[in-house]
Amino acid sequence: MMKTRVHNFNAGPAALPLAVLEKAQAELLDYHGLGMSILEMSHRSAAFDDLMTQVDEDLRQLMGIPNNYKILFLQGGASLQFDMLPMNLLPKDVSADYLVNGVWGEKAVQEARKLGNTRVAASSEETNFDRLPNLSQADFDPRAAYLHFTSNETIHGNQWAETPKPPPGVPLVCDMSSDILSRPVEISKYGLIYAGAQKNAGPSGVTLVIIRDDLLERIPQNLPAMLDYRLLAEKGSLYNTPPSFSIYMLGLVLNWLLGLGGLKEIAKLNAKKADLVYQAIDQSDGYYRGYAQPECRSLMNVTFRLASTGLENSFVEAAAKEGLIGLKGHRSVGGLRASIYNACPVEAVEALVEFMADFHCRQGKVGRT
Repeated sequence: MMKTRVHNFNAGPAALPLAVLEKAQAELLDYHGLGMSILEMSHRSAAFDDLMTQVDEDLRQLMGIPNNYKILFLQGGASLQFDMLPMNLLPKDVSADYLVNGVWGEKAVQEARKLGNTRVAASSEETNFDRLPNLSQADFDPRAAYLHFTSNETIHGNQWAETPKPPPGVPLVCDMSSDILSRPVEISKYGLIYAGAQKNAGPSGVTLVIIRDDLLERIPQNLPAMLDYRLLAEKGSLYNTPPSFSIYMLGLVLNWLLGLGGLKEIAKLNAKKADLVYQAIDQSDGYYRGYAQPECRSLMNVTFRLASTGLENSFVEAAAKEGLIGLKGHRSVGGLRASIYNACPVEAVEALVEFMADFHCRQGKVGRT
């Protein structure tokens, strides 16, 4: 008998829809009557080619991706994109601008600096990333090769509600790893989007890159083959063996989202879940303290604190006993964090909110400010 599934609040790899897992389980030994698993199938086969075509079409439908954008299915996670991006799009005679609203933005800048000239156009480091950078004070370069930002910062729990606007002619680049497919986006505003799949789009192993055709023309010659967007696009992400099972799982997640009604519908569910947790924080009379400023709060990663590290550890331990898993904050900042991505059901969030109220009651008024 299968053990009861826990409520999974891990930040990534994160929860996958139960229906997706069940579908993968049913097809694991025999994919579409071919007598073998997708894990065993040649990536040069007609069946896998059909799968790649369908995943491309479904992603375009969900996100409204125009025909003048290529979709790449790559490996190495978003962290490899920190390097691939400047290698492909940052010429030696110009610089790139970065908006920094957390650890992942900082890491992107650090890697880009190894490969070319970069500028931090705006940052919220002074307040330890409890908010977004102030764009009214940003120092944009009108000649920048691109403007990079991280749409959702998982560690500090802040998120851009509105898309930053770069200077005219400057391509906008976004690390959308932790909120891709969680809400509608206007693709035409972007030159390039990249995202690791393991939070909202599928399991770890596949990284999405959505790149506008004109940017492919800017890529220098003689880049290493596996790091060349243009070559990888020309080969349809099949220059070498792709992460086939992860792409298959991505396809199942896309199909699940389409069945729910698309990104507008999942965005409503995500807003509902986030509201439940933030209300529990804000109505706790200071017992729970949200980390990010209210106007910058993430709908994906709810970060909060208690009065002491010891109390936070007790919270995590007690929650785990109730089947609430993954609530410890990132090791670099501590605290608590509930990651409530697409596949985290409303029922799990309701269970968390109930536990928060019960924990507060059992612990008394410790930590009230």
